[in-house]
Amino acid sequence: MNELKIGFGKYIEGFYKSLSPTTKAMEEFVARGLEKSVVFAPSRMVDAAEDMLASWRKNDNNSDGQSTPYLPVIIVATGKDYLPATGDFSIQKGEPEYVVLPADPKNRVFKMRQMHGDRRAQLVIFSADEPTARSIAAQFSLYCSRYVNRRFSASYRFAGFDLGFPVMLESTDIPATNVTTEQKNLTILAIDLSLRETIPLFNYPLAGEPNDGLGILGDPNDPCGYSLVVEVAVLDENTGVIRVVN
Repeated sequence: MNELKIGFGKYIEGFYKSLSPTTKAMEEFVARGLEKSVVFAPSRMVDAAEDMLASWRKNDNNSDGQSTPYLPVIIVATGKDYLPATGDFSIQKGEPEYVVLPADPKNRVFKMRQMHGDRRAQLVIFSADEPTARSIAAQFSLYCSRYVNRRFSASYRFAGFDLGFPVMLESTDIPATNVTTEQKNLTILAIDLSLRETIPLFNYPLAGEPNDGLGILGDPNDPCGYSLVVEVAVLDENTGVIRVVN
């Protein structure tokens, strides 16, 4: 499930664009561009912070093929674990419910379950000077404190539609913790986040199941919906015998 990573990446892009330079290093950082300033680590967390920085420095970050030891840099990672959200936040919807997608012109009916889980995420800020690292961390905390930034959307594709489901920050009180390093002229600050995600699970008719014939049977990009009752005819008013027309 990479939907959360993609949504979180867009969230971080919004933060990067909001930065106000307060040091010379930040002026270069803001002008450098997102792709050379923020990078996702392959599911590794702050425990390997200096290894992550070493990989960044060795990486071909420049079009001329030369390695580029750009600092400051932000490395983002998300945890591999999945933890169901606690009951005081939300209730898992394990029983399928019939739903119609709002933008579907065919008005097909599908079944949907919904999971709520917590995902750990981290931002690690590397800078050659402490003021720059502190400013980036402080501005990220400020960015998260805005009401509109307390959540973002993760997009899930189904039946030809991109459907946005909310991801909430568990807390907007976000301290940045110093990570001890033996390297001189290097400040590392780590920010821990807990992201509460909502994940939809859709079901649609498969081969041999009744369907509405409005899509392609078994195709998740354009599936058939479940059969609908569109007409009820009473055959005998005394006995209540009815005929159901799908």
